[in-house]
Amino acid sequence: MAAKTYTLNFDGYWRAPNISGLPANSGIYCAYTCRHNRQENTVSIRKLLYIGEAANVRDRVSGHERWEDWKRHLLPGEELCFNAALIAPDSDRQRAEAAMIFHHKPPCNVEYVHVFPYDQTTISTSGRNALLDGYFTVYPTPQQSGLGTLLGGTTRWPR
Repeated sequence: MAAKTYTLNFDGYWRAPNISGLPANSGIYCAYTCRHNRQENTVSIRKLLYIGEAANVRDRVSGHERWEDWKRHLLPGEELCFNAALIAPDSDRQRAEAAMIFHHKPPCNVEYVHVFPYDQTTISTSGRNALLDGYFTVYPTPQQSGLGTLLGGTTRWPR
């Protein structure tokens, strides 16, 4: 693999009752806590909870197994809301998702929070990208193996 750069233009925000408006396309999505201002019909993004990827963002979010985890982070008056950036093919989508998770470390993500298994990856975000950095680069982390951990060009062997 070689170094790659991805540009992610986020669209949104869709509140939990309106997720049918999420794109039925390949992309990366974020789950947030937010407050809805009914008078101005706006949302105030409070906390990034989760970053995911899917071949069909709408279907993945609507059937996601982590809804209860996300809801546990809601404070009184808050609700869940989502944004999405379209990206394909699968390999690019998965790599960009991993870079986003590794860099932002959302509290409801587990995979890629501490390990980035891809080559150097640069992400540029724009659009409805609250709480997401606009430009960053992540680098591969040392990988675990059965023989030891490769660290900075050296191998530490188990004792």
